[in-house]
Order: sequence, then C-alpha cells, then structure tokens
Amino acid sequence: MSGTSLDGLDIALCEFTGSGKNWTHQILKGITLPYPNELKVVLSNVQHGSAQDLAQTDAFFGRFCGKAVRLFLEQINDTADFVASHGHTIFHQPEAGFTYQIGNGAYLSAECGLPVISDFRTMDVGLGGQGAPLVPIGDALLFHQYQYCLNLGGISNISFDQSGKRIAFDISPVNLVLNFLAGKLGKNYDPEGSIARSGSINHELLNQLNALNYYHQPAPKSLGKEWLDKNIFPVLESSSLTVEDLLCTFTHHTAFQIARVIKDAPAQSGDLLITGGGAYNTYLIESLRAYCPAEIRIIVPDEYTLQFKEALIFAFLGLLRKENLANALSSVTGASRDSIGGAVYGM
Repeated sequence: MSGTSLDGLDIALCEFTGSGKNWTHQILKGITLPYPNELKVVLSNVQHGSAQDLAQTDAFFGRFCGKAVRLFLEQINDTADFVASHGHTIFHQPEAGFTYQIGNGAYLSAECGLPVISDFRTMDVGLGGQGAPLVPIGDALLFHQYQYCLNLGGISNISFDQSGKRIAFDISPVNLVLNFLAGKLGKNYDPEGSIARSGSINHELLNQLNALNYYHQPAPKSLGKEWLDKNIFPVLESSSLTVEDLLCTFTHHTAFQIARVIKDAPAQSGDLLITGGGAYNTYLIESLRAYCPAEIRIIVPDEYTLQFKEALIFAFLGLLRKENLANALSSVTGASRDSIGGAVYGM
C-alpha cells in the first residue's frame, strides 16, 4: 500500500479464513519502508512530466515494490500465495472518467516472483463509479463490529452501514496538508500534532475552508490531489498566518468535517474505529473528540491494525478477486453495479 501522504510503502503478510460474510483475519508481519527523498520528489511531480516519464516511473515503481516484497519475505523467512498491490495514485479524476495508479503489476511480479493483482480502481471508474473508496467492503466483512470505520491518511475516508447498505466516501484532506505545512518548518510531519497545538485557530480561514463546495456535495464522492492543488494549497500559500496557526486551523477543519459527517449519519452512538497515520496525531484525535457527539466512542486499535489496515484490506480485495467475488460496492462508489476489479499477472 502506498498512500498519497508519501509516508512510505506498507507491506503486510496477511492470513484469511472464511467465506461469504464470515471471515477472520490476522496480520502476521508488517513493515513500512520510508521512501528515499529522491523517490518522494519523483512521485510528487511525475504528473507534471511527459508520457515517457510516466511510463518509466510506472515500470520503476513496480520493480521497486517487487524488490521490497521479495526482501521482506526473505527477511521474515516466509512466503505468500500472491501479492495485492494498490499502487501509487498519480491521477484520480473519476468525474472525467479516469484514474491511474503506478507500480506496474507485471514488473512487480517479475521482480518478486509471485503472482500479482493490481489496478483495483479502473473497473469501477469504467462503470461510472468514483473508484474510491474501496476499503469499505473490507470494513463490512472484516470490521463489522464497529459503527464507523475512519481512515486518517493523506485523505480521510469513512464507511458505515445505512439502511442495509454500506456507505463510504472521502471526507477531507488530512496528512497531505499537515505534512506539507510541517515541511515548511523542515519536518516530514508534525509529531503528535505538537506544532499545531502551539498555534491558534484562525476562524476566518476555518470558515473559508468549511465553505468549500465539496463538503456539501452528497456521496458518493472522492478526493484526489488535483482537488487540493486547486482548492487548498493556493489558499494556504497565500495566507500570511504562521505555520503554527495554519496547522492548528487545518487540524480543526479536519476534525470539524469528520464530526459533521457523523452528526449527519443515522447513528449518533457507537464505536468509531480510527486507523492510518493520523491516528498518531494526538492533537487531531483530541480535537475530534471535542467535535463528535459524546456517545461516540473513539477506538484506536492495536499497532498492526493501526498501521496496516489498508494493506490488510487490499490483500483481502485481492483474495476476493482471486475467488471471482465482487470487491467494489456500487453503494459506495456510485458505479452502475458491483464489480470485480484487479488486473492479474503471473497466475
């Protein structure tokens, strides 16, 4: 799993037992490999390059991921049935009918010597869907004991049951913006939100962010980096506020938007499972508690689930693909029907 926040490559060895709606899972081992700075630069800018740049990076990143998988399995002295790879999102414009994740599955398979399932989003977009989020089918089948499942990655997304259907959508940017702002102070991220905590909320900016049109659109909906480049980064770059105040204000913006979604949902009580890198941001979690209804109980799980839930679920999506079962829900994405997504290499 490679997220938009560019934290690194998550690799998890996972085991599943079950069928239908009855599944158990275990994350046996997991590792996060931080990206070298030069690769971060490439992944951040490849969308602005040529078609040749994109094709070369697609192949290079596929080999990079394949080598990482091979070395990981050698290190833990284990093996796997197959690899399910999300890839790294470069373009995500479902409203224009396309999405593109690099990390070519053929090169990945060639490098690690295992079958690979990749490109999980394109089929859904081809059927008129958002191609995202895809994690909710895993939430429904693997984490059904929670009222809400919230991921705090580069972008936050949530899933929950409503009238017998799984509903899910992207809520707002999180680490994509917080890490960008921390970078202005020479840091990769804001540890535990301590810099944000030292700042002050600017209510004018907070109101401006909360008024953005996306937040008032109905689901299904999803966010890509292109939306941030147009709607978020120009506002922050033109602000005269200190970085501390920008971090503080955007943290509250994120917490407010997540809480607003929960307040508008049918259930005003129950457990809210939080995973993703943002779960380590103490100030963000405290802010979310303050905005959420008192009856919502925030659950931060064990370390492996916290770090590798998305990798776990993409492994599960790969298993569903292998078993020829639907792994994208039209109730979540808005596609014309549920579908079986994923290109297969080496099987």
